[in-house]
Amino acid sequence: MQDEYRTVARAGVHETEINRSRFLCALAPAATEQDAQAFVAGVRKEHADATHNCWAYVIGADAAVQKASDDGEPGGTAGVPMLQMLLRRDMRYVVAVVTRYYGGVKLGAGGLIRAYGGAVGEALDDLGTLTRRRFRLATVTVDHQRAGKLQNDLRTAGRAVREVRYGEAVTIEVGLPEAEVDAFRSWLADATAGSAGFELGGEAYGDA
Repeated sequence: MQDEYRTVARAGVHETEINRSRFLCALAPAATEQDAQAFVAGVRKEHADATHNCWAYVIGADAAVQKASDDGEPGGTAGVPMLQMLLRRDMRYVVAVVTRYYGGVKLGAGGLIRAYGGAVGEALDDLGTLTRRRFRLATVTVDHQRAGKLQNDLRTAGRAVREVRYGEAVTIEVGLPEAEVDAFRSWLADATAGSAGFELGGEAYGDA
């Protein structure tokens, strides 16, 4: 697994005009290829009267799924430069659709490549990106008397408390960088006088 990846901070649309053609770049996070395809279908429906709705998406922290479409533009002048811009910016789990309303002036192959790739780059700058880092999930079990103080101590120490469940005991789920697991185990033993349970779980990604 990759240690970290970048994705778009939020869904949104950025518009630019080049030689009287309007280019609207819609960007969104996409957890799966199905999410990406559904987003593309939604934009195509919304802009059914547009000249072209070209798209590209990258799914997977390792960019395992990469797809793009020129949607009628000359081959390689729209979807590919869009995809290349996403990859150049190290974007993952993201989908981009550039809608073009033709303004009567032909841009030529080079102009189209710059326009479509540039529309994605400008949209990324406008909407912002965020980094997600890989971490291990860990479950801490502690008695009710110690739970409140331990939660405060965890937050003070900058630990990501993901979930707290109350039952016979209190279960606190935290995210830990792999390299810090052993140090955390020692810290927890000191903080709870050895009374807390500790169990390592699987891996996930979270905000850096």
